[in-house]
Amino acid sequence: MAGTTITAAPTGSPPLDESARRFTAKRRRSLYVGAVVFAALAALPYAIRDVYLQNVLVLTLLYAALSQSWNILGGYCGQISLGHALYFGIGAYATSILFVNYGITPWAGLGLGAVIAALVALAIGWPCFRLGGHYFSIATIVIAEAGLLLVQNWDFVGGAMGVQWQFNPDAWATLQFARDKVPYVHLALGLFVATWLVTYGVAESRWGYGWRAVKDDPAAAQSLGVEVFRSKMAAAAISAFFTAIGGGLYAAYVSYIDPESVMSFRFSLLFALPAVLGGVGTLWGALVGAVILIPITEISRSYLGGTGSGIDLIFYGALVMIVSLARPEGVLSLFKRTRKARNAEV
Repeated sequence: MAGTTITAAPTGSPPLDESARRFTAKRRRSLYVGAVVFAALAALPYAIRDVYLQNVLVLTLLYAALSQSWNILGGYCGQISLGHALYFGIGAYATSILFVNYGITPWAGLGLGAVIAALVALAIGWPCFRLGGHYFSIATIVIAEAGLLLVQNWDFVGGAMGVQWQFNPDAWATLQFARDKVPYVHLALGLFVATWLVTYGVAESRWGYGWRAVKDDPAAAQSLGVEVFRSKMAAAAISAFFTAIGGGLYAAYVSYIDPESVMSFRFSLLFALPAVLGGVGTLWGALVGAVILIPITEISRSYLGGTGSGIDLIFYGALVMIVSLARPEGVLSLFKRTRKARNAEV
């Protein structure tokens, strides 16, 4: 009929409203899975009464949170930092000095240390984000090592002797629980939940898409209007903020810190490895990697003692090589491929 226009429906892709519904359903499903996992982890210490195993659980959740913090910068934004021990140490020392020297609650130290670490990350990022690839990674190592040397020779923070927390009655106000590790499990879990929720919220936002574009191709991202430098700076500040909180919680947990125990290069590796093993740029990669790596570390130390020094590093290297060769996308890629295979069979 004249004057009548027939528009064919596009083929090969679902309608926009259908895609939006699938996207919303996927996001909602992630929240439901998260709620179940977090509830199970919160109940786990009540089922595990062995103090040693509770200690392993605390460290596993804490390193999962710290690795998720690193994942914001290294996994989503593609900026491989190997100097996050600096931010961890800032949080540990800010919390310890305020509490030990001035009697200020560790909660205030957590907040102050996080803010200082974020500002330091911005100060470091201003010159270093103009470097590319491995040059940026090398710069972060050098700066973190310089911070370690500074603290070792700074009498105000105890120098090489470190800071010893005084013993107080168990209380949430002082974050000290000498006879019960369950509160520390909940504190570490709370930090992981916070980092997970921030990652969940940002991942599918404008910032998240910008981070992934910067990770894939900074030049192309900039040509499309992404503010590359500001994206890197924002990711660095958020990552450092949560890493410093983890440092403060660790200081409260062990009740004694010195430069080597919170700022050595080993910590920077431990923050990155779980995410790399589990899957960088994913919501659950850091937790999966920490569940694999941290128990290996603690068990090798406990059962091998001094003769097992370095065994954990051998395991780290072996696992990273196996994953790099078999599953470059991380352990989580196993589940994704299995699900795709199942769907293909259906």
